[in-house]
Amino acid sequence: MNKLNIDLENCYGIKKLQTQFCFSQKKAYAIYAPNGTMKSSLAQVFKDVADGIASKDRIFPLRVCNRIITDENNVDLPKESVYVIHPYDDEDISHTEKTSTLLVNSKLRKEYEDLHIEIDKSKELFLRALKEQSGSKKDLEKEISSAFTKSDNEFFRALLRIKDEVLAQKDAPFADIKYDTIFDEKVMSFLGTKDVKTAIESYIKKYNELLAASTYFKKGMFNYYNAATIARSLADNGFFDAKHSVNLNADEKLEITNKRQLEELIEKEKEGISKDKDLRKKFADIEKMITKNVNVKTFDAYLGEHEEILPELVNIENFKEKIWKSYFKTRLELYKELIEKYLAVEKRKKEIEEEANKQRTQWESVIEIFNSRFFVPFKLTAKNRVSVILGQEPMLSLAFTFEDGVEQAPVEKAALMQVLSTGEKRAFYILNIIFEVEARKKAKQETVFVVDDIADSFDYKNKYAIIQYLKDIAEESYFNQIILTHNFDFFRTINSRFVDYPHCLMALKSSNGISLEQATGIRNVFVNDWKLHYFTDSKKMIASIPFIRNLIEFTKGDKDPGYVKLTSLLHWKSHSADVTRNELDNIYNTLFGTTETSSQGNSLLIDIIKHEADECLKARDGINFENKIVLSIAIRLITEKFMVGKIKDDKFVASIDSNQTPRLLAKFKKLFSHDIDTIETIQRVILMTPENIHLNSFMYEPILDMSDEHLRKLYEDVLALK
Repeated sequence: MNKLNIDLENCYGIKKLQTQFCFSQKKAYAIYAPNGTMKSSLAQVFKDVADGIASKDRIFPLRVCNRIITDENNVDLPKESVYVIHPYDDEDISHTEKTSTLLVNSKLRKEYEDLHIEIDKSKELFLRALKEQSGSKKDLEKEISSAFTKSDNEFFRALLRIKDEVLAQKDAPFADIKYDTIFDEKVMSFLGTKDVKTAIESYIKKYNELLAASTYFKKGMFNYYNAATIARSLADNGFFDAKHSVNLNADEKLEITNKRQLEELIEKEKEGISKDKDLRKKFADIEKMITKNVNVKTFDAYLGEHEEILPELVNIENFKEKIWKSYFKTRLELYKELIEKYLAVEKRKKEIEEEANKQRTQWESVIEIFNSRFFVPFKLTAKNRVSVILGQEPMLSLAFTFEDGVEQAPVEKAALMQVLSTGEKRAFYILNIIFEVEARKKAKQETVFVVDDIADSFDYKNKYAIIQYLKDIAEESYFNQIILTHNFDFFRTINSRFVDYPHCLMALKSSNGISLEQATGIRNVFVNDWKLHYFTDSKKMIASIPFIRNLIEFTKGDKDPGYVKLTSLLHWKSHSADVTRNELDNIYNTLFGTTETSSQGNSLLIDIIKHEADECLKARDGINFENKIVLSIAIRLITEKFMVGKIKDDKFVASIDSNQTPRLLAKFKKLFSHDIDTIETIQRVILMTPENIHLNSFMYEPILDMSDEHLRKLYEDVLALK
């Protein structure tokens, strides 16, 4: 993107703005915009572009809003190519998921993801087979996990826990059990009641007694389920067809020569147990309890056909394990394949994780940038870097180590935020911006960064760190910047560090809208501008008076005649009305070793100051650097002249050697306490003008960062004093 065309109308108070930014040579613009001009409004317009929403005028919503922001090809700026950096926001001390991509090693992550794909395929086949085997509609992954662990999200740990048991198991006695019929919520609740437990225990006791008395069956060794399985297996494998026989040992030895004989014997033995009167009664007692609950009728019907599972219900959790083992045994090949793949993948995953842990990532550079450049009492580290690298976790977690001299202590973020000063929190906020910028840098995302007073209210050390980082951004070929500020010192600093003079603009506001013009007076306005035009521009001559006075004070002292005479141009003295332009020029020439003269010659300076102040009222809104100083000087002189005239005490006025305006006001209040409106106007003079005239004469931040609209109004008010 080489150009940015902007055409705005009725956007958040911007009545109209048409401009173009050219990034073909340099990648950053700086715009100085006094408070209330357009800074936050323009940032909000770009935020709307980034969010993909329409802009508007909040105060006058019925005004038609027009927003056109295009590149050199007149193509609308895509939302992903805009990032607005707002001033400090204490609710936005976090980073986005996109910033975690800084940890990505694409090769490792690809292999890591491929490993998971292989496992997922095997797991899907296995679970599909189990769903078919069990007939269950539940989440089998969770069911299996909770059956063999204390959690429902440890599926593979559950499979591994019983691996040896499943492989050693000879058969699958419960492979045909319908899982949901038994492990229904209502059935589980029913089986858990005290009466049901007692009835089942009574049934099992009688069943075990009968089994112990059986001729051929033995508890825990050879019951009729085992016998039926053996009969079926022998027949299926041609045992009897090969003329083999089975001998059953009891009181008398019994030889079985075919499947039918064995099945009849099993059935007869089974009937002897299942038709026992006492056992039937106990089973009937259980059935009565079941029929009272309509929700377990399906279970009742199933139990009627599978009475052999009743003894297992005394320990339902153990029974659940047996059922799953039977399912696994039935689908043994899929089970073994999944286990083998999982173990192989886990081995490779550990190798990849070890490799990832050794790597120095771009994300760590972000942390290093913050730790090395910004002054805060803590250090950052990436807590879960490997997990994010490999995609196991989407967001990075930061660890904080608080430092107090040589002592260090780990601290949680919430506790850290409570002990940091506002300035330190502001510095921490910058971390989020670094994350976002570095993520876009890694993705080579062409971006326009709109920076809205990011360094406002920072201490100087961190302010310079921010400026250096903005300079780094300006060096990326696919990044452009528009830096907005109302702080002239910041504006001047970024100009000296990396934003070329032609790209330093000032926002001017008029009744027609906003215009951006080439900045002036950024560095050493006195030497580079006012001193050069001292003899040709009356406003710049007047604005130079405080500078010249300061220089004399620093070089010759405040008793020097030139210093005293210049003081009478900043405070009303007995001879203020008599100072001529020639006298001021003589002081100037003596100080700077020049011999020039002006055309105004013997003109009284008080008249020149009054005339130029009147002209300031006609000037358009804008920076108006000289105008503010001219207005401030005129306001002070007129106000003090007014008070001196009202007080009428030459001896008192002559005795004032410092703080003249406040001392005159104190005397005025005593004499004219009833004149509330006049006193209020004079108090505004004391509030608004001293810093503009006396303090920071070589910097003038206070005067620049204030709109001259208030000074114009105050000048008109002091002219009206009577």
